Amino acid sequence: MRLVRFGPWGQEKPGIWRDGRIVDLQHFFPGIPDIGEAFFRDGWLERIAAINDPGAATDARLGCPVARPSKIICLGINYATHGAEGGFKAPERPVLFAKTPNTLNGPFDPIVLPRSSGQVDWEVELAVIIGREAKRVRRAEAFACIAGYAVMNDVSARQAQFSDPQWFRGKSFDTFAPLGPALVTADEIGDAGDLALSAAVDGVVMQQDSTRHLIFDVPAIIEFISEDITLLPGDIIATGTPSGVGIFRNPPLTLQPGSVVECRIDKIGAIRNTVAAPEE
Repeated sequence: MRLVRFGPWGQEKPGIWRDGRIVDLQHFFPGIPDIGEAFFRDGWLERIAAINDPGAATDARLGCPVARPSKIICLGINYATHGAEGGFKAPERPVLFAKTPNTLNGPFDPIVLPRSSGQVDWEVELAVIIGREAKRVRRAEAFACIAGYAVMNDVSARQAQFSDPQWFRGKSFDTFAPLGPALVTADEIGDAGDLALSAAVDGVVMQQDSTRHLIFDVPAIIEFISEDITLLPGDIIATGTPSGVGIFRNPPLTLQPGSVVECRIDKIGAIRNTVAAPEE
């Protein structure tokens, strides 16, 4: 299944995307929770699988397909080529940092530049959405914890990221985590260990790689995080970005108002976001 949240900002409803049409889940289950912790914890993913309806054509906005996760955990330097372009050694264990939920953004919504930092950059990433509470999960059991996958752009304000003592601010500005275009359930993806991913800016491909080149694969990441951090249903893990970001180019290339960033992953689809000037 391809789960979506559709409707105006702040009023999104849960749905299933079927070949350009949307099944409104509230029509079948008026009391269904939004796609988040309660949705997964209470077994709604299994309940809606029985719906046999083609959906309705709509031009409704698609929102971020996950509502209010307790945390967004990201991997730094998880492709050797990205580490090399930035002059970093390959890490011996996963490098974790967090983005805050205010960063979450629809798959086609604008990325709004911040007023307090320049050098805004793109990072295409495979996002993993957790489907059940997980603590001290061994890698052999990791896939059973996954509800599905999505494309994420880990938008990064490099000026803040590299001038501050840590990365929190530069990674957590509003709109800095476009996600989608849908939450694609794990059964549709199969092995996530060899998915092609790419990022293009204004039609020019900047990043192109495969998840088979992850230093730490998805099961290893879940095992490492869950050792002492409880993962809750709806939590998002962004697995890292390959080489080709803008800041390490010569000269550096960063996003400007009007830039269009398209991030794409095989079997999942593409998100496409236009960059907007800072809000007054």
